[in-house]
Amino acid sequence: MEPHQKATIVLSSNAVFTGLHDHPIPASIAITANEIVAVGTESDIKPWIGSETKVYHFGDQLIMPGFHDFHVHVIIGSLFKDSVNLFHARSEEEAVELVRQYAESRPNDEWIIGTSWDSSHWESNTLPHRSSLDRVFPDRPVYLPHYEGHFSWVNSKALEMLKIDRYTENPPFGEIAKDENGEPTGILYEQASQLVANLAFQVSHEKNQSLFKDFLSYAARLGVTSVNDLYAMGKDRLFEHFDLYREFDEKNELSVRIHVFPALNGELERAKEVRDAYRSDKLQIAGLKQFVDGVVNGHTAYMLDPYSDYPETRGETTFPADTLKKWIVDADAQDFRIRLHALGDGAVRLALDAYEEAQKMNDKKDSRHAIEHIEVIHPDDIPRFHELGVIASMQPEHLAAAERSMYVARIGKEREKHTFPLHSLQRSGATLALGSDFPVVSLEPMLEIYRAVTRIDSSGQEVWNPEERITLAEALRAYTLHSAYGNAREHELGSIEPGKLADLIVLDANLFAIPESEIKDSKVILTIVGGKIVYEAGAV
Repeated sequence: MEPHQKATIVLSSNAVFTGLHDHPIPASIAITANEIVAVGTESDIKPWIGSETKVYHFGDQLIMPGFHDFHVHVIIGSLFKDSVNLFHARSEEEAVELVRQYAESRPNDEWIIGTSWDSSHWESNTLPHRSSLDRVFPDRPVYLPHYEGHFSWVNSKALEMLKIDRYTENPPFGEIAKDENGEPTGILYEQASQLVANLAFQVSHEKNQSLFKDFLSYAARLGVTSVNDLYAMGKDRLFEHFDLYREFDEKNELSVRIHVFPALNGELERAKEVRDAYRSDKLQIAGLKQFVDGVVNGHTAYMLDPYSDYPETRGETTFPADTLKKWIVDADAQDFRIRLHALGDGAVRLALDAYEEAQKMNDKKDSRHAIEHIEVIHPDDIPRFHELGVIASMQPEHLAAAERSMYVARIGKEREKHTFPLHSLQRSGATLALGSDFPVVSLEPMLEIYRAVTRIDSSGQEVWNPEERITLAEALRAYTLHSAYGNAREHELGSIEPGKLADLIVLDANLFAIPESEIKDSKVILTIVGGKIVYEAGAV
């Protein structure tokens, strides 16, 4: 029987990863308007082809669902992408020189912003000091977040603008590092660092529009068709960003689906109001997010036992446990999906305990709450993810971004066995959803996929806990269908099936047929969102 409506686009390949099988299959896909209407053999799809149907044959190149990044920071990431990247600097002096060169090209910027330095990669392996920045920048404020974003390096001008001096007390869940004479060193941790971010990130609406346009192009080029935009510590500007995204959505210029997660802070009315006032298949308030702890590198991740190299502390929680639990119980009662940043094994346990309490108080339901990062876990807590229905939201590239010897020095060999536990969580029955945490690392999904299947560490040579590797098919599903599940959209996104929204990408190679070492170099050649081509390699 002839279909009553012809397809707008037909894609064919010998290698189509639908998400329903562990390996690609030969298939053709018919798209009408914004929907996949048929998947089958070339002869099955032939009746869908009309005189105006765009027909693409891709040989052995891989067609798959668009990537659904489960953890990004859209505007902050775009700001950092527009700044100087210091990740490859190998000394404090080299980092300062990179910032100087960048600042010369931006004479009109009030703030000089750089990102991604990591002193554990430096020859000195010591934290930098404001004095090295002061010599070059006596009058312009400089803000340089560490690659993980949980502490920063600033100059004296930035401290002056913030009115921070030797007499300034630490904010809650924050530290102003001071030398033996009580003077600030220029290193600010957690909420102290966020005081700078709140000032440096005061950006005009026009600048935000420009940054967002750049992000949309960047995502399309990388095959990222959906993202979760999560609250980052400090001032919550996601409601402002939601208004910006809505402008683009209403003009039909939104080329990536955005699920926004403002701050979980006990104030639910505004989130409910915005959630209920506007929702489309491209944009929605999808839940709330909060931090339970910090990061291992800065000794601010909350551990069950003291740090191996700093036994005076085991980190701390961002807020008192009772406060966090109350916020979670109340938000769960209002049917918000909740995302909790928890890196240390103590934070992971506290997050699980809070979700368990919400189930007891509000009855068990299909909440689809998640825990972010889960870099260190106690083995007793691994099965609790499946038992409580909690999604494990992880970013495999973090295990390469972290300097491994530093990481092991912080937590010791015994806890190292339970770091970045992708396979252990998946094997226990947990739903694993992958993302990037852009801008902590690149938005590039191929890096995350490569790291998930190889576990190659920061040296580029060694495999970090090889038993925690997952298969290519598992990694791709975790980056597509499972992320869609995490947003309760698995019925319309995440796999290639008739009736689902037409978010598909084509890669320049069949990932299943190339060496694992080449996965990270694979490129997207076509991106389709809602049946519309938003990126085509070589197109002007």
